[in-house]
Amino acid sequence: MLELFRATGAYLTGHFLLTSGLHSPEYLQCALVLQFPNHAERLGRALAVALRRFLAEGTDLVIAPALGGLIIGHEVARALGVRFLFAERDTQGTMTLRRGFSLAAGERAVVVEDVVTTGGSTREVVNLVQASGARVLAAGSIIDRSGGVAEVGAPRVALATLQAVTFAPEQCPLCRQGSPAVKPGSRK
Repeated sequence: MLELFRATGAYLTGHFLLTSGLHSPEYLQCALVLQFPNHAERLGRALAVALRRFLAEGTDLVIAPALGGLIIGHEVARALGVRFLFAERDTQGTMTLRRGFSLAAGERAVVVEDVVTTGGSTREVVNLVQASGARVLAAGSIIDRSGGVAEVGAPRVALATLQAVTFAPEQCPLCRQGSPAVKPGSRK
């Protein structure tokens, strides 16, 4: 998996501010891999296969947090033959369904994300789905940067699990060296 990220220029090194607020000397920019439809399709199929062990009763839909989960979520939904929805942040920063999307009580959902570090965005979507009365059967991601410890409120799989080096901003050695942190992700 990391070779694919390196080959597409999606494995970055430097000083990065992650969505979680943590700092890291490495960053996985999934959009650079997923810009190639053949890679997106292949990764979506692989993630659908990994998720199937949680889907004995079937699933009705895949839902992903915007922006990072859009492409991979769509590809997983295609591989599973179900509909795809996405959640996005409202003006207060809360994950919500917009654009006419809705969930019905009792529907069975899978939450898909590109990269999990703390699991925050995935957990927000899990909570949104559950608040609607639908059920979350599982969650999946291309990359798990938490080393397998991020808790999202549902059983979880990833195509690759890494123990990423992260620092709280006040403990970041890169900051102490005067290196500015950059934010390559989709959130402000």
